[in-house]
Amino acid sequence: MAAFAPARPQLLIFDVNETLLDLSKLQQAVNQEFRSAFAFQQWFALLLQYSLVDTVTGHYHDFPAIGAAGFDMLAQALGQSARPAARKQELLRLLAELPPHPDVIPGLTALQHAGFRMVTLTNSPGPTLQQQMAYAQLTPFFEQLLSIDPQKHYKPHPDTYTAACRQLRVAPADTMLLAAHGWDVAGARHAGLQAAFIARPGQAQYPLAPVPSLVGPTLEAVAKQLLG
Repeated sequence: MAAFAPARPQLLIFDVNETLLDLSKLQQAVNQEFRSAFAFQQWFALLLQYSLVDTVTGHYHDFPAIGAAGFDMLAQALGQSARPAARKQELLRLLAELPPHPDVIPGLTALQHAGFRMVTLTNSPGPTLQQQMAYAQLTPFFEQLLSIDPQKHYKPHPDTYTAACRQLRVAPADTMLLAAHGWDVAGARHAGLQAAFIARPGQAQYPLAPVPSLVGPTLEAVAKQLLG
């Protein structure tokens, strides 16, 4: 259901990890590697936390570098030995080998047929993003595949969203972010964009942020609201 009545956006910006791509394969691998049912959850939280540390302190490292450091921190927190660099890279390569959620291709197809301009915006670096989208067979749906790499600021920094709007020559108010993360939706709304929250299992909205324009359990459900 709609949180408020948004204007029809001219541009749709999609988050990638968890929003479009199913991370279950990576989750299983990380949990098995560290022998903990919560290892992936801890590691992903570290990945997000220290991407924000880099943004705030102005010392940028790309997502794979932070991910590798996160594995070292996770091992230390669990009282385990650090993994060899080669093993960490094997795990990180799984980020480029993730399938789309079952609702993604039907939802993107409906939006594409309706004439929406669609791009991605992800914290993953450009080469990883290209590999991810090719593996998931999602590339043809998107006008451009955008990464935060050029800005050297991670989402939810406002510059990441407004830079994408400038590049596509669409005003923030006429742009909608679609994401499965409360922090991403909060960042977009504070940057002046519309936003749709895709309520994937285990995800929640940030109660202290401006409300999203649309909310739905799947991309298909959000697409139906956008199409009226």
